[in-house]
Amino acid sequence: MMDIRPNHTIYINNLNEKIKKEELKKSLYAIFSQFGQILDIVAMKTLKMRGQAFVIFKEIASATNALRSMHGFPFYDKPMRIQYSKVDSDVIAKMKGTFAERPKKASRKAAAAGVAAAAAAAAEDLAAESKKSKRKAAKEQARIYQAQQQQQQQMQQMPTSVAPPMMAMGGPATVPEQPPNQILFLTNLPDETNEMMLSMLFNQFPGFKEVRLVPNRHDIAFVEFETEMQSGAAKIALNGFKITPSHAMKISFAKK
Repeated sequence: MMDIRPNHTIYINNLNEKIKKEELKKSLYAIFSQFGQILDIVAMKTLKMRGQAFVIFKEIASATNALRSMHGFPFYDKPMRIQYSKVDSDVIAKMKGTFAERPKKASRKAAAAGVAAAAAAAAEDLAAESKKSKRKAAKEQARIYQAQQQQQQQMQQMPTSVAPPMMAMGGPATVPEQPPNQILFLTNLPDETNEMMLSMLFNQFPGFKEVRLVPNRHDIAFVEFETEMQSGAAKIALNGFKITPSHAMKISFAKK
């Protein structure tokens, strides 16, 4: 992965092939636009290009941040595999002045062949890491969730006469974490948040049921899952996720 020089375009594979092309492009835009201006998203449903896409950023730094933050992120039930594209996209080549017009004869075939070749090469580089990264991510999520459960159980078993040091000294008391349940409470959401945006983020996780917005409040919302284990997995994965560069979403279990 590291031998490909950083550039404006990231290549993504292991995408869910059942998602329609237009929905896929909208969903990719929704989760990657937080990293910077997107010039184009290329996704094709041909046999060779299924489950793959290219996201083209205006700035290389945006592509780098997107790659580092989103590699392995669960997207429609499958962890995304991301790396830099091996070749510049046409839109970037035109900006650099290095674009070469392709012969008009078989121009579509040449373009499709070039994209397919780049995708195939990138897919080979990523295939070796896929199983290892999947196992690692699953173990880490399970470990964090179990640690949270144990901590909550210990707090519940603590005698009422025993107070945390900060509270005993008259320091600021923090709002206690609610017991795990199937409903999540979202805060620190940006003004432009809507139901579709949140649904795209959370429907990638098993057991997702619905998003509930609060009338006249754009900064908070509720997301419901079928079980507390499923809501817990989504909470671990998305807590702190930046919907915009200045808004890191905060997630806790809702009060019952």
